[in-house]
Amino acid sequence: MLEEYLVILFVKLAVSASLASIFARPAAIQRLLLLEERTLSQRLRLALAFTIVFGTGVAIRVVSRNNYQAVDIGLEGALLAGLVAGYVTGLVSGLLISLPAMLLNGELLSMPLFAGLGVMGGLLRDLAPDKEEIWRFSPFFDLGWLRLVRKQATYRHVFFQHVCLASILFAEFLRFNLAHNFGAKYLFVIYPGWPDAHLLTVAATYGTTVFTVTLPLKVWNTIRVERKLESQQVLLTEARLAALARQINPHFLFNTLNSISTLVRLDPDQARNMIQKLASIMRRLLRKQENVTPLREELAFIDDYLSIEVVRFGDKLKIEKKIDPSTLDCAVPSMLLQPLVENSIKHGLSSKVEGGRIWIESALANGMLLIAVEDDGVGIAEDRLATLFEQGIGISNVNERLKVLYGNEFRFSVMSKVGEGTRTEIEIPATVFAAATPPALPSQPVAASRA
Repeated sequence: MLEEYLVILFVKLAVSASLASIFARPAAIQRLLLLEERTLSQRLRLALAFTIVFGTGVAIRVVSRNNYQAVDIGLEGALLAGLVAGYVTGLVSGLLISLPAMLLNGELLSMPLFAGLGVMGGLLRDLAPDKEEIWRFSPFFDLGWLRLVRKQATYRHVFFQHVCLASILFAEFLRFNLAHNFGAKYLFVIYPGWPDAHLLTVAATYGTTVFTVTLPLKVWNTIRVERKLESQQVLLTEARLAALARQINPHFLFNTLNSISTLVRLDPDQARNMIQKLASIMRRLLRKQENVTPLREELAFIDDYLSIEVVRFGDKLKIEKKIDPSTLDCAVPSMLLQPLVENSIKHGLSSKVEGGRIWIESALANGMLLIAVEDDGVGIAEDRLATLFEQGIGISNVNERLKVLYGNEFRFSVMSKVGEGTRTEIEIPATVFAAATPPALPSQPVAASRA
């Protein structure tokens, strides 16, 4: 008899872990578990979720005529509801979870007991020194004192852990004595041979109740930590992109102002015209906050930039475009082309007395957008080409932004021959730009592919 009872208790622990996993599977519930303060509507939705998951176990036990006793963890569910979400959720969950037992089996004491324990869970939540301490609950009280010795907790934290443990034991004590005093028909218990139960049976029962409450807290806390890490990774990625964008803009501004400075004394009118163009570019940059933009806007930005450089170089600088009209609405990273065009002018053409030509191309192939910037400048030496992605602001910045935005789903290659010129190609997934729904950021950036 004792062995059978212990098996039931072990199965109860397994059911507790399984129901906790089922409870937290919907993304909406995961989001609610991340919140520390919830609206009334959110508390009621959590109460409904607790009722569906833990109330189903009660209903199965009642319908099966106590053949599946281990699936009934309604008392622990009500206490958990209050502990995780407060009075309202605990009270409503306790009332609803007890309905199958009360209505179908006449267990009249289940409703006031479950509702009261739900409220007690809410009281424990208010007692917590901080809400994270609820998720740190452990039945091993020595861990609290160890945290205190290591100065990772205060006496108030340790006290809360002890009060939580005592409250769970009190809940089981209350159920045991209510069933003993009023009769098992009014409240479900699974103790064999009570009130003369073996000491080991009583200890196992109380211990099972404690761990039946602890296991869901640990399962849900693991999910919470994972969700928080994912959220922080997205925030980190966005911050990284913003930092890279801020790195490009001052670099571009510095080089453009250098170009303007050469004309201030020689041709003030042209210098004034360039300043107006620069002001137009800066207004565009200040308005743009997105990480991606339509290719047509990126090309318009390049036109403004090149209009400044054409003033500087005059007829020595020629621009040719071969743009596929179907690519104009494709989403590309903001400020993608400007560093590449700037490199072609600064490193490829500026040292050529006769000037040169820049080609800008775009095309679609196999669901990928191909963008190329080519010049007929002086080219790049082979030894420098091998380390190009680690040197300079322009190329390394573009490569880093592509890596953050597209993971390994892009190609960024630079091909060059000394004396003949340089061709830079970027291949990214072709997606239509939508301002309201920018491409999702990967949770973990991976290395870029290079041709």
